[in-house]
Amino acid sequence: MDSIAQYVLTFTIFIIFATFHEYAHGWMANRCGDPTAKRSGRLSLNPIVHIDPIWTVILPALMLLSSQGRIAFGAAKPVPVNSLWLRNPKKDMVWIGLAGPGANVAWALGLIILMKTGIFSPGSRLYFNGAPYLLLFICMQMNIILLVFNMLPIPPLDGSRVVEGLLPDKYAEEYARLKPYVFLIIIPLMFFGVLGQLFFFVISLVVKVFGL
Repeated sequence: MDSIAQYVLTFTIFIIFATFHEYAHGWMANRCGDPTAKRSGRLSLNPIVHIDPIWTVILPALMLLSSQGRIAFGAAKPVPVNSLWLRNPKKDMVWIGLAGPGANVAWALGLIILMKTGIFSPGSRLYFNGAPYLLLFICMQMNIILLVFNMLPIPPLDGSRVVEGLLPDKYAEEYARLKPYVFLIIIPLMFFGVLGQLFFFVISLVVKVFGL
């Protein structure tokens, strides 16, 4: 597979599972009393409504081109949440933050179960030179990456919502002030390979634990 085809496949898989990720945030917010995502048309599994032209398309493409494929960073359009609608804002924001990564956990486990059934093993009618198994594995990897990345305790990522919910209000406000500096934190982590090593470690651990 040439590099362009790989980028297209990776982008497609990213959009699919990022859509489930964002939908889960909106679904949980709606359950907690905030209809903002639903009213704005974001409580949807249509990938188009979750694509941001800059963050989802232009920025990753520019980073891939400028780094010769070494570095890429992108995101789906965040689902809008209005804490004023929430019944218990501090507690509910934790559950809303966990909902997206939770969707990725569910997908990763479901894909692992499919891979472990053996229906894509050599000799099976669905083997096709291992292509279906490889596709499932790539999808599982993407969900693990989305899970790990979004659970980093860096505002405004999902992990920071959990941290903010656990901190006393005074410290939570100070912590939230890191939001404008997200790029200054994440880009060096990517450039020096820290994120890549973290993703590799977690994926390798999952492969070992589940015997994939």
